Amino acid sequence: MSKVYIPSSGPDDWQRFLAEPEKQWRRGFSARTVAYSWEAANGFPPEIEALFVNSGVNGFQEVELLIAIPEYKVLLPPIQGHPSQNDVFALAKAAHGRLIALAVEAKVSEPFGPTFDEWRANATPGKTEREEFLRSKLGLKDRAIGPIRYQLMHRLASALLEAERFNADHAALIVHSFSQQDEWFNDFSSFLALYGAKGRIGELVRLGVLDQIPTYAGWARGDKRFLDS
Repeated sequence: MSKVYIPSSGPDDWQRFLAEPEKQWRRGFSARTVAYSWEAANGFPPEIEALFVNSGVNGFQEVELLIAIPEYKVLLPPIQGHPSQNDVFALAKAAHGRLIALAVEAKVSEPFGPTFDEWRANATPGKTEREEFLRSKLGLKDRAIGPIRYQLMHRLASALLEAERFNADHAALIVHSFSQQDEWFNDFSSFLALYGAKGRIGELVRLGVLDQIPTYAGWARGDKRFLDS
């Protein structure tokens, strides 16, 4: 994967990075909606900034978006396997120059995909290697993860990997959902429960120190006006 990134001239530039550009770039779907939301913001979309400002975490009241990269792929073991493709990867600066690495998963009404048990059915050596990596990286070695959505696990792992790569002080998984009915929030809540955490819409919660990095997760409800963009 190239490490050269081209500045965006508008939301339509995001389309070409999709796995299926013609199929996924549709009004009312997450890929297009999140592009218009982020491009319209002067920094973070306000609902994502509010997650940090209202978190009660010391230093998060001053958060500045440094860079946002759409459809950002993070390689996970085994390297020849499928990468974790973040709808947005972002680096932010909090107070005192502390960096936050954010993996953003955008949703409208799309589900999170298969559970972990469904994903690892007919397990291959590659899937076994990835399971061992995810359990270790996410501090889930002895947890029952079968009914948890696989997408949430590998997305959080990508935030941690990039936090390490950029020497960031914090990592965060953010679900940026434009569903006004908060579809699939129960799946997100089940994921948080692995860490003894309870989440609410618009709230950033601490999952703990994972792989020596303070780690958070939050669900931001996006502005519905971008569904028609």
